[in-house]
Amino acid sequence: MSLPPASWHPDPQNPHQLRWWDGHRWTDATSPSPAAAVTSQMSHPAPAAASVASKRRSGWRTAGIIIGALVVGGVLARVSPIAILLVATAMVGIALYVMAARPLPALGLRSRMSGVVALGMAALLVTGGGIASANGGGTPTASEPQNFAAVATSTPEPSPTPTPTTFETATEEVPVPFEAATVDDPQLDQGATALVSAGVNGVKVITYRLTMVDGVEVSREVVSEAVSVQPVNEVTAIGSKAPAPVAVPAPAPAPVPLVQQGGGGCDSNYTGACVPISSDVDCAGGSGDGPAYVQGPVQIVGSDIYDLDRDGDGIACD
Repeated sequence: MSLPPASWHPDPQNPHQLRWWDGHRWTDATSPSPAAAVTSQMSHPAPAAASVASKRRSGWRTAGIIIGALVVGGVLARVSPIAILLVATAMVGIALYVMAARPLPALGLRSRMSGVVALGMAALLVTGGGIASANGGGTPTASEPQNFAAVATSTPEPSPTPTPTTFETATEEVPVPFEAATVDDPQLDQGATALVSAGVNGVKVITYRLTMVDGVEVSREVVSEAVSVQPVNEVTAIGSKAPAPVAVPAPAPAPVPLVQQGGGGCDSNYTGACVPISSDVDCAGGSGDGPAYVQGPVQIVGSDIYDLDRDGDGIACD
C-alpha cells in the first residue's frame, strides 16, 4: 500500500484545521482550515472589526462625558458658584464611599472603578467651572447683549476734582482732679476732724493737630499737654489728743459730833476721839513720845495745837 504524498491534509484530530503530512507521518505543524475560517466568518462577525467598532464607540462616549462635564461645570459656575461646589462635594463623597465601602447600583455605580470615574467627573465639573469663571470677567454672554454703538460714541467721564486737605491746631482745657490728704493734730480730741484746706482742681491744656478734608474734621492727634493751674490738695486734720482723766470725788468726812467725846478732859480743838489735855499728845502707834496718846481718827475742828494732822487733810491719826 502506497502512502499519500507530503501535503496539507485535514487534521484527523481537529477538522477545523490542517496538519502537515510529510509522506510518512503527521507532524506538529498546523494551519487554519480555509473552509472552517469561511464558515466561522459567515456565522460570527469578525472579532477584529467588532473590537475596533467597540473601541470607537467607547472613545466617543468618553469624549462626550468629558465635554458634558466641562459644560455642566461652566453652566453651574455662571448660575451660582456655590451650586458647583455643592455638586462637586456630593460627587466626591459618593465616589469615596463607592471606592471604600461598596457600590451603589441605584446610582449606576456598580464597581469601585465606577467610583474612580465619579471622582474624575467631579474634577471635570470643577475644571469647567474654573474655566468659565476665568473667561466670565472679560467675555460677554449671550444673555448680556452689548451696545457697541453706545460704547463707541460714549464720552469719557471727567476725573473728579481732588478734595482739599488742610491741617489746623486746636486746644482743650481739662480738669486735673485734686488729691485728699490727712494730718495728725494733737490739739484736737481723739477722733475729731477739721478741714485744714479745701481741695481745688487744676487745669491742663491739651493741644491737638486736626486733619480737615473739605472743611470737615476727619482725625486729630495730640501734639502737647501742659498743666496751666496746679491742683490744690484737700487736707483734713484728725485729732489725737487723749481725753482728760475723770476726777473721782473724795469721800465725805465723817460728821463732827456736836459733843466732844470723853467729857471735859478732852481738848475742844478735836472731835471724833478724846484728845487729852496735856503738855504733848501723839497718835497712838506712831513715832511720838507722848506723854499722852490718842487713838484716831480725829477730826480737827479748831487749831491743831498738838500737830497731829501731818498731811493737812483735816483728819489726824488716820
